[in-house]
Amino acid sequence: MKFKFILALAITAGVMTLCTTDKSPDWQPAANPLFTVWGEHIDPSAPWPEYPRPGMARDEWMSLNGLWDYALCNKEDEPPAPQGRILVPYPLESALSGVRLRMSDTLAIWYFREFTVPRHWEGKQLIINFEASDWETVVWIDDKLAVSHQGGYDPFSCNITPFLGKGREHTVVAKVTDPTDAGSQPRGKQVSSPGGIWYTPTSGIWQSVWIEPVDKTWIGDLRIVPDIDSSTLTVTVLEERCHGPEGCPPVDMAPSLAEVTVMEGGETIAVSSGITGTPITLDIPDAKLWSPENPHLYDLSVRLVTGGLVADEVKSYAGMRKISIGVTADGFTRILLNNSFLWQNGPLDQGFWPDGLYTPPSDEAMMFDIVVLKKMGFNMMRKHVKVENRRFYYHTDRLGLLVWQDMPSGDEYIWGDKPDITKSAADSAIFMTELSRMIDTKFNNPSIVMWVIYNEGWGQYNTAAVTDYVSAYDTTRLVNSASGWTDRGTGDVLDVHHYPEPVSPPAEKGRAIVLGEFGGLGLPVQGHTWEQKNWGYEKMSDSTGLLRKYEEFYTVVRQLVAEKGLSASVYTQTTDVETETNGLMTYDRKVEKMGIVSVRNAMAFPDRQ
Repeated sequence: MKFKFILALAITAGVMTLCTTDKSPDWQPAANPLFTVWGEHIDPSAPWPEYPRPGMARDEWMSLNGLWDYALCNKEDEPPAPQGRILVPYPLESALSGVRLRMSDTLAIWYFREFTVPRHWEGKQLIINFEASDWETVVWIDDKLAVSHQGGYDPFSCNITPFLGKGREHTVVAKVTDPTDAGSQPRGKQVSSPGGIWYTPTSGIWQSVWIEPVDKTWIGDLRIVPDIDSSTLTVTVLEERCHGPEGCPPVDMAPSLAEVTVMEGGETIAVSSGITGTPITLDIPDAKLWSPENPHLYDLSVRLVTGGLVADEVKSYAGMRKISIGVTADGFTRILLNNSFLWQNGPLDQGFWPDGLYTPPSDEAMMFDIVVLKKMGFNMMRKHVKVENRRFYYHTDRLGLLVWQDMPSGDEYIWGDKPDITKSAADSAIFMTELSRMIDTKFNNPSIVMWVIYNEGWGQYNTAAVTDYVSAYDTTRLVNSASGWTDRGTGDVLDVHHYPEPVSPPAEKGRAIVLGEFGGLGLPVQGHTWEQKNWGYEKMSDSTGLLRKYEEFYTVVRQLVAEKGLSASVYTQTTDVETETNGLMTYDRKVEKMGIVSVRNAMAFPDRQ
């Protein structure tokens, strides 16, 4: 299969740089109802230039973000000539892609570009990383099929060294197909005909694409487990090796040695080593515990030693924190953080942007939401049926915001208390694979304290067995089987939704009780709406009335926490999203409807204001 290319990009390594052959004067965002301030100042020569994987960082890497050639055609067709340019990593349907075209289950998006390998990378293994591409992605390197992947939310990678032709200049081509709601794959709130609580879909590459050089053996992943009760940190280092080409290690070669160093403020506090693939336990004396009030992180340095030589080294971090269920002095079963009760209070966070859809305009924009929520007095968010990029959780880790992470939903929806749906073996395999990958790739983030498997019966099947699987797969976090009204008596929490006013489910002995959604007070702000026609669960006429109702709701929530044993509350929602105007901020993030201080004071217990 031969491909044609128009766009050429030159990239140098070391400190990442990316430059096009010109300043791309012909590129501009597509027309759109709203833009954020960050979207108004996009630099198409270097979008999302930050290192994509902070939890396992290397010094050298190469960003492939920027302008690519693209084509949109029937998915059965051979690759066509490029039709235009698209700005990666923004999805096809977004304004910031420069395209803003709608996908369908009969079409395929083709991406084309060239890259140049730095001279000093010769002899290295080159790993290409796609942080996320929705939904099925096939990648060719120099006309050779390199990797194919199904899944819209999880990172995937491939050692492309065996596929590289001679010379330093190479081509990468990706074909992406996405059935959106014509398929049964996990998709969250993406639909082909947006409206109400359903939003514009994201298709194609929507997170960073990048390349990194490694040696012939390298660190493939880390599994980090804190134990505050024993004041220890356990790190398992997983090793990868090249296979096939000359110079690769023999298949029967013994595992390498992994060395782990824990540091605080530049000072070494613990060092240990062990064979790759086995747990390495380090004592953390007088451990500082991670919490929203004090998000203390320890620095980690991990080295891979093969044949007496250091083959690889990565930087990481860890937070010493524990999440559990326990009975407090008042007799209620509650959620405990670090063995003490903390009322977890946060918004429902959809993670949509008017100009980038699933993709925030920039890292700064994404961080803005987290910072504002912290200033408002929230200590948690429920990330709703969407998985963010790895930098997002790095920011919640370092800034101190607890995260309830939803599994993106798909398939048919159960309303009320109907029995679980029946999934085919193929659909079940897709769901379980993506669920497992979500846990795998976010396992080390201390800010994530709960996995939410299902939302309101959306795609809910085999609840007890799937809950047992997640509880066993990750013993370090709580499991919420179903946030909403389709409770099957499983998991660590009983979670109810109620709009607009807050309520509490009855207290239980074996599970904590939480209010997984409430509120939804709608206030459109002129000049900051997606459409003139909009809605909220309860429409408010002005910001004064909105604040008064918000204060009334949180007076009730505080009573439910103190008197009924409620452990957590989730207000709908962080921002307006398309035709929904029930956000604390407008969709473009330009207006905080009630003001930061007023929101914080409305939620605080009187003695803590």
